[in-house]
Amino acid sequence: MNSPVTIIGAGLGGLVLARVLHVNGIPSRVYEADPSPAAREQGGMLDIHDYNGQLALQAADLMDDFHAIVVEGRQTMRVLDTDGTVLTDRADDGGGRPEVMRGELRRILLDSLPAGTVRWDHKASDVRALGKGSHEVTFACGCTVVTSLLVGADGAWSRVRSLLCDATPEYAGTSFVETYLFEADTRHTAAAKAVGGGSMIAPSPGKEIFAHRESGATVHTYAQLTRERDWFAAIDFTDSATATARIAQEFEGWAPELTALITDTDTPPVLRPHYALPTGLRWDRVPGVTLLGDAAHLAAPNGEGANLAMLDGAELGQALAAHPDDVEAALGAYEEAMFLRPTEEVMFDGAEVQGIDSEGNTAQGLVNMINEQGR
Repeated sequence: MNSPVTIIGAGLGGLVLARVLHVNGIPSRVYEADPSPAAREQGGMLDIHDYNGQLALQAADLMDDFHAIVVEGRQTMRVLDTDGTVLTDRADDGGGRPEVMRGELRRILLDSLPAGTVRWDHKASDVRALGKGSHEVTFACGCTVVTSLLVGADGAWSRVRSLLCDATPEYAGTSFVETYLFEADTRHTAAAKAVGGGSMIAPSPGKEIFAHRESGATVHTYAQLTRERDWFAAIDFTDSATATARIAQEFEGWAPELTALITDTDTPPVLRPHYALPTGLRWDRVPGVTLLGDAAHLAAPNGEGANLAMLDGAELGQALAAHPDDVEAALGAYEEAMFLRPTEEVMFDGAEVQGIDSEGNTAQGLVNMINEQGR
């Protein structure tokens, strides 16, 4: 390929694609809506799995850089009952799911690309087919680009997806409320002790609390609830105290060290509703365009999203390198493999767990499942 591959979105999947293309001598341009790499926070910890995310980093020739940003000890995992009883507390065994900060992972990907590869402050506002596999992208700034190979790495609300199908994400019935505790070991000692050195989950039918120790003494928490969107809409999240008290009320009777992860937040609580595309979404091959990551197979959080996006990017880059004179063969091979890859399993530390609304979504149920799988 001589003309650059046009990638919309500088998330992990789009950047892995750009890097794998670069390793294979194929030029690309990445267009990102954010005005700069530091325009917003990039999220918390990610466990990068040896069966997908790490394979992508190997294809990108970035394993040494990856190992340099691993936060040691964060594979520690504990399961707590709602009364605070610790049912399992597993030490970091150096297994196949090392933890890194998402922002650091994005940084090493950006640093691995030639200068100017990413065009910041380019929000795609419209896309249209021009025929014969050619497409035009219009950006909010008014500028346009015409390309013979367009890749939508633009997330849940992808503009590029409309060129392939009419599927749109629907609310999945659950939402996170996200909080942070800073200097937790000295300022929030009971909550920090409950979380331990890595991740902690306290599950219950219809609700659960998941917390993770990030670098330093920061504890990042997601309180998950099965509620309709209108229920959350009735809560004023601009009033931090009222909002956290209302969410904590849903965990009434739980151990105070667990509810403190919500009520003692050092940041305003952030509502993160979950959306999903239809399971098993496919589309007919459309010349000159494809999707990766959430744009292709958005699911409610299951521990796999970032890893799968990276694997998509790597496999698409490898397919294009393997078929340098036949873009359609490359896209066809990539999409067929992606369509066959399961994306809907809910995982926790390698164990497939009950859905949140299941009666079996309990601490003991999770421990039993992990033990049955020999983890």
